[in-house]
Amino acid sequence: MKGFLSKLKSTLSGARLGEGLARTREKLADNVRRVLSGRTRLEAEDREELEETLLAADVGLPATERLLDRLEARVRNAGLEEGETLEDIFAEEVVAILREAESARDAQPIPSPPRIILLVGVNGTGKTTTLGKLAHLYRLQSQHVLVAAADTFRAAAVEQARIWADRAGAECIAGAPGGDPASVAHDAVAHARSRGLDVVLVDTAGRLQTKTNLMEELAKISRVIQKQIPDAPHEVLLVLDATTGQNALAQARQFGKTVGVTGLVLAKVDGTAKGGIVIAIAEELKLPVRYLGVGEKMEDLVPFDAESFAAALFSKN
Repeated sequence: MKGFLSKLKSTLSGARLGEGLARTREKLADNVRRVLSGRTRLEAEDREELEETLLAADVGLPATERLLDRLEARVRNAGLEEGETLEDIFAEEVVAILREAESARDAQPIPSPPRIILLVGVNGTGKTTTLGKLAHLYRLQSQHVLVAAADTFRAAAVEQARIWADRAGAECIAGAPGGDPASVAHDAVAHARSRGLDVVLVDTAGRLQTKTNLMEELAKISRVIQKQIPDAPHEVLLVLDATTGQNALAQARQFGKTVGVTGLVLAKVDGTAKGGIVIAIAEELKLPVRYLGVGEKMEDLVPFDAESFAAALFSKN
């Protein structure tokens, strides 16, 4: 039987993803391959070494235990099929964890335009940069995009949103520094509805006086939007900095409890060996990763799917 990893090769979604995961592949997949190569079963010392490898790549304890337990159980109960390796089984279980989180996203209906997307996250994660890259992706699909620069608490953020919107060929509505972010969101949605635009991307503040105030402000933005479009925002994307590892997981827990996060964007994946945090988040929070940021260029935002991630992660190239 053809190995699982061989089947995954055809799903690889481009060189950028493979390049972006190079550090994680060296830290995680290469060590997994080294431990499992030529093995037909998992010995105690192999499991201990794999645990160290997975935890070092920020896969997290729950996902690590699940992966290794399933690996041991499958080999013990069924053995290896012809042409199958322990690495194949390991990759299959990684994909299974990621697919479970993706299933919630796939069940969501596609809204009528304008599609309203909130981008949330703490300062420094790459949120506004991600906003511009996402606008670019939608423009490539011939979508008419409006950027709402609602992070009015940082004048630099408003200007940055304007610059990225211009690069992406998107319109931009911004408020005065220190102004009401909800008012900016309201005006953007009203403009999109009157002009028949397809997508509204709302940038939001990453920090106010307290975390409680931040969450209240995000809730206010949602309420204002819902007065015009009751089922909006259609997506709330939390942007996380992959280089922060387990801290990103903590942020996902906090935002997920308070602002109804529907998906994640993991930025700066190319700058870290801790891309295993993707697996940790999927296992512990069941939130789908929607995009990976794999570089600084406009095109360096890659739509996420489990098979492509596994193919890039376990590629030998």
